[in-house]
Amino acid sequence: MSKIFSSLLISLFLVCTAYAENSQDFGDYVVHYNAFPSTSIPASVAKNYNIVRSKERAVINISVLKKVMGTSGTPVDAKVTGTAKNLMGQQQSIHFKEIKEETAIYYIAQMQVEHREVLNFTLNVRIPGESSAVVVKFKKQFYTN
Repeated sequence: MSKIFSSLLISLFLVCTAYAENSQDFGDYVVHYNAFPSTSIPASVAKNYNIVRSKERAVINISVLKKVMGTSGTPVDAKVTGTAKNLMGQQQSIHFKEIKEETAIYYIAQMQVEHREVLNFTLNVRIPGESSAVVVKFKKQFYTN
């Protein structure tokens, strides 16, 4: 992997973890999630991942780790789908793309947001070999001004 590409991935990881990262525990797995303004991502990283930087756009970042004793976990492949619903009941689908690197796997999506909009997210995470999807729910308010 080139040094430039590695530094871009590290930048994306640092931006994603700079915001209040949250996680939910599901037995052998932990799902980490966060949502933040796309303008928080450095321009070079956004360009590399085809992320539109705009104050009216948010990025949703998901990662799934299998618990491994004595480590922070092992990244696992998953199928992530989801929806976001505002307080007026308007719902939109969220389409994730996978970003895979040597030591991490991320699922990234973008969506349009309005100033002070509160979104309730429902994410379905399917982990290969598991009998059913795990469901992650969280709420986030966005500020665009």
